[in-house]
Amino acid sequence: MSFFEGLGSAVEKTTVVLDIGAAYTKIGFANETGPRAIIASSVKQPRSGTLVKVWDFSNSEELYDVLVDFLHVVYFRHLLVNPRDRRLVIVESVLCPSQFRETLARVLFKHYEVPSILFAPSHLLALFTLGVDTALVLDSGYSETIVLPVYEGVPIIKGVQALPLGASAIHSNLQVRLLEEGVVKGEGNGERPLSSVMSTIPEETLEDIKVRTCFVTNMDRIQLIQHSILQSDPSKRPAPPAAVEYPLDGGKILTISGDIRETACEVLFDQDNEETSVATLILDSILKCPIDMRRTLASNLVTVGGTSMLQGFNHRLLAELRELLQKPRYKEELAVGKFKIHDPPSQANYTAWLGGAIFGALEILSYRSLTKDAYLKFGRVPDWCSLDQTPLEVDPLSKDKTPRRLFRDSMDRQGSIDK
Repeated sequence: MSFFEGLGSAVEKTTVVLDIGAAYTKIGFANETGPRAIIASSVKQPRSGTLVKVWDFSNSEELYDVLVDFLHVVYFRHLLVNPRDRRLVIVESVLCPSQFRETLARVLFKHYEVPSILFAPSHLLALFTLGVDTALVLDSGYSETIVLPVYEGVPIIKGVQALPLGASAIHSNLQVRLLEEGVVKGEGNGERPLSSVMSTIPEETLEDIKVRTCFVTNMDRIQLIQHSILQSDPSKRPAPPAAVEYPLDGGKILTISGDIRETACEVLFDQDNEETSVATLILDSILKCPIDMRRTLASNLVTVGGTSMLQGFNHRLLAELRELLQKPRYKEELAVGKFKIHDPPSQANYTAWLGGAIFGALEILSYRSLTKDAYLKFGRVPDWCSLDQTPLEVDPLSKDKTPRRLFRDSMDRQGSIDK
């Protein structure tokens, strides 16, 4: 043991906070105001050299191998800490697959031998950053958008709403539009369609184009655009924004029209055959909640996730909600007068991570975490519906050696609310 390690052994080391998203992973330490790094949720396989996404797996053994390589990069390339002497807070989605959760716990406890893990829902952690205990949280990420109402710190599980609409849907729409309408200029070759240069656009390029050039248009403009399309009258269509040029590899310049920039993100708000969109998720979730909660939830909206960072997203969301309230489907059942969106103290893509960093710095962490000894003894991660059956264990890193349950059971309060 080195001299500096001996000095640090007397003090409990800072908790690691990890948020493994579908596209990006946020990693850092508790008590800090932002993640140390935001990296892609993918890892290069050492044997084959291919890049594999963490969430693209077919079975548990394949996922186990990918997570071993990915967490090695997290701990030893970015955090530069030993996982054996640091607690861990995992920020997870409320709809996280059990297979992923169990495999992740098996890798961390058996391969990296972390002392304890806390699996915390991202929607609840987002409220830690605001200091409120009642809100309707909308998490719009890469692959899906999830809405979860939280009342006095208790998630209303029956109010969960989800749609497979997120950055991935925007990328798909953007790629189709660009291949159909995009124009490329080269050195001395003149202008030619983008489809003649490439058949597919890399995911990283689509992400960069979306962030740099696209935005969510306001309600008035999109209504004029839809009206002109229905009447087949281009003269009533408002003037599009200015086109922009985007550099591609090989000295080529891609011209992105203003129409693509303005309407690429409309997949989030266009209602499908079942008349659902990102905006309807909020209203449907409120309808699932008891009537005395609805006004409070409507006036306490929180938007998190990378997709909600799009320019104009919150403004358009509020306009869509007001418009939907005039439809008979909601007007007869909802007596909500106004909606308000909170402004978190961080960027929306790592708001949940920041909540995990706050919770990881509290003394109560040792009472809520699953210890390695308990996992090795029982071989499972307690689910929300079986928290009251968890055994009594002692956290080896805690100064308090009194036996206690691994998790506090919140389902009793949930059941009383549902009644």
